Amino acid sequence: MTPPKKRSVSADLREAIEECIAVGKLLPGQHLDETTLAQEFGVSRTPIREALIQLASMGIVLIRPRRGAIVADIGPQQLVEMFEVMAELEAMCGRLAARRMSPKEHAALTASHLACLTACEESDPDAYFYLNEAFHEQIYSGSHNTFLADQARALHRRLRPYRRLQLRVRDRLHISYDEHAAVVAAIIAGDSELTVDLMRDHIMIQGQRFADLIASLNRMKTAYETEKPTLGESLA
Repeated sequence: MTPPKKRSVSADLREAIEECIAVGKLLPGQHLDETTLAQEFGVSRTPIREALIQLASMGIVLIRPRRGAIVADIGPQQLVEMFEVMAELEAMCGRLAARRMSPKEHAALTASHLACLTACEESDPDAYFYLNEAFHEQIYSGSHNTFLADQARALHRRLRPYRRLQLRVRDRLHISYDEHAAVVAAIIAGDSELTVDLMRDHIMIQGQRFADLIASLNRMKTAYETEKPTLGESLA
């Protein structure tokens, strides 16, 4: 049997840096200094550079000639457009999941949904963030369409920092949990069109939800500009 391929250092660094961006330790527009990152992670600059190139290929980092890398910053109009596409991708996954998920997969989806309850009741957006990702992954894989699931995962990753910020808006955890419950019921009932509508509404940001998201993002940026933490402090 062929032994599993060993993960590269740059791949591990890519995931670590991506996670810092997703949870707001590295903010949109923040400079990513290769030397500082190398010192922080105890590696040479070469795997750091490789990790940043990988993140740039995903649209998460922007590499500027002779000026280095920064965390990609999405403007309001582009953010709306990306969430529109995300809503359609997740709706498509939901439609296929309602048609194709097995009883065993229904049980796993239900368990993933119920796992979110404690975080919801404790108003813990950070814990809910990861459990929410696991819930959506059940639907992606349940679509049994590998290409579609990969596209949904890619955009999901690109929007992770913004999806996380949404969960910090007042009452969003409880609303999200209730929306998940409706999605689970529709999928188990095999109602593909209802699932489409529910998934689309669950993801779309517009009106007050969009205003709340932009306000949260602006507060984070203002705090960063005021405090100007060092990268070491950011990654602590």
